[in-house]
Amino acid sequence: MDSTPPRTGGNAPVIRQLDETAINRIAAGEVVERPASAVKELVENALDAGARRITVDVAHGGKSLIRVTDDGRGMVPEDLPMALARHATSKIDGGDLLNIRSFGFRGEALPSLGAVGRLTITSRAAGAEARELSVTGGTASPVKPAALTAGTVVELRDLFFATPARLKFLRSDRAEMQAITDVVKRLAMAEPAVGFTLRDLGDGAPRTAIRVDPEQGDLFMALGNRLARIMGRGFIENAVAVKATRAGMQLIGYAGLPTCSRSTAVAQYLFVNGRPVRDKLLLGALRGAYADVLSRDRHAAAALFIDCPPEQVDVNVHPAKAEVRFRDAGVARRLVVTALHHALAEAGHRVSSTVADGVLGAVQPEPGSAAPRVYQMDRPGQRTLRTAQAWQAPTAEGGLAEGTAPFAPVSGRVESAPENPQAEALPLGVARAQVHENYIISQTRTGIVIVDQHAAHERLVYETLKRQMTEAGVAAQALLVPEIVTLGNDAERILDLAPELARLGLGVDSFGPGTIAVRETPAILGAVDAQAMLRDILDELDELGASHTLQARIEAILSRVACHGSVRSGRRMCADEMNALLRQMEATPMSGQCSHGRPTYVSLKLADIERLFGRT
Repeated sequence: MDSTPPRTGGNAPVIRQLDETAINRIAAGEVVERPASAVKELVENALDAGARRITVDVAHGGKSLIRVTDDGRGMVPEDLPMALARHATSKIDGGDLLNIRSFGFRGEALPSLGAVGRLTITSRAAGAEARELSVTGGTASPVKPAALTAGTVVELRDLFFATPARLKFLRSDRAEMQAITDVVKRLAMAEPAVGFTLRDLGDGAPRTAIRVDPEQGDLFMALGNRLARIMGRGFIENAVAVKATRAGMQLIGYAGLPTCSRSTAVAQYLFVNGRPVRDKLLLGALRGAYADVLSRDRHAAAALFIDCPPEQVDVNVHPAKAEVRFRDAGVARRLVVTALHHALAEAGHRVSSTVADGVLGAVQPEPGSAAPRVYQMDRPGQRTLRTAQAWQAPTAEGGLAEGTAPFAPVSGRVESAPENPQAEALPLGVARAQVHENYIISQTRTGIVIVDQHAAHERLVYETLKRQMTEAGVAAQALLVPEIVTLGNDAERILDLAPELARLGLGVDSFGPGTIAVRETPAILGAVDAQAMLRDILDELDELGASHTLQARIEAILSRVACHGSVRSGRRMCADEMNALLRQMEATPMSGQCSHGRPTYVSLKLADIERLFGRT
């Protein structure tokens, strides 16, 4: 039987120096995974050059053409050959790799692209002549004169022609174009003061996929306008502004209301020092912040921007710079969670307008009733309404006023007029009726509100229980016989969390190398499988960088208690009870949705209701 290792063959391996072309192609495999990666590198170079307008043209999903045009500083002719040399850059001097303030800093993008495609760079700096340099498969041509007013044009054709095996791993033109669109969207969000245009120059007529002009105003105004253009006006209308500072880190952005959640995480955008990232720590913090108002199968929509001194974050941990590492990850996580909690709490009972839009969309006129539109008179005034009501009111003898038709009494009416005329000016108005012993109908000055009494009261009780738990802590139940759990090297990670776990009623301490003794468990959970719980905590630490398993279990119990202790469906409520519920909802944070993100009430504008009935 041949015992020669299959990877080495029969001869001793020889160590050799790879040539420059092979090195660039290997680097391209790390930096340029697909056309979208090339677009990202080229647009980031344009931003680093101070461009105010950037145009990206692509064809066939970027496989046959990627052209990035900018109005930045440009390059002098002497710098063009150096731009294609590996690890040559003007953005850092190599002295401090932790003080990086630009998007790029490695000097690998352009030589890598030139090694796997046909790359042409045309550039002109202020006070210099325009020059052009081409490189094909790693072989550069001499610099020659060109025509260009200002800035730089980088054109990449036939991506991966020099490494045809890579082409087999690319997806369809449509999928690659979608990936490029996502890259440009993220960079456009990060730089509201820069105009972006993305055009698809496929086989048909050119199509503009993205076009946004530079935004004006202060940072928050510019950011809000840019997000409205990229994510849609509906996102900004149903989002809360987020702004917080902690230990030198600043967080700004917009976070969607829980009732405006998504089925996937495609609407989650995170940025660190203006750099779009997909960081596991930050994504976990975002999910943790919404854990109390969204079910696990729903995902929040948010665009969050963290700014901190470059020394506090390492951006050199991923070839594509898509991940970062914070010096103090706990500070970054607490900043996101605390800021989102405060922003959502300040939103109070607010729910997204998409809830009402969904109701109005579900309510349609009777099919086939395509009668001509009838333009009715303006809505009658209060005096006219009172006169009509008096004319139709029952007489003192119990009959109807003379000349009136025998109408049935109005069902569910609570009161003919509010005791306090100003009550209708309150956000949730004044209760008018209860229907099906579950839904409260209230009237506001501009419309009506429909409240799910059970879901609303359940949220109120749940928030009360959580507040009491925070103030008094979680009661712990001492075990007669401590449960010994062997975790090996993971035991130290649990012991590091011991103070936080103790606050939640779980008492642990060391019981020898790699072993944990569980001496107390949260009383509210009853019998607990301590080993399974500790394993779940470790799994969550691996996935998110922090664990909320224990707190989530406790809050799930509180939610169950709140469900059983709240107003039940089918219970008839008097006017005072319904109005008291409305006032408490207005004063309680996050009362606009239950713990699963479903709305507790729907608000309908009178104008929308009249439109349903053709009252224009």
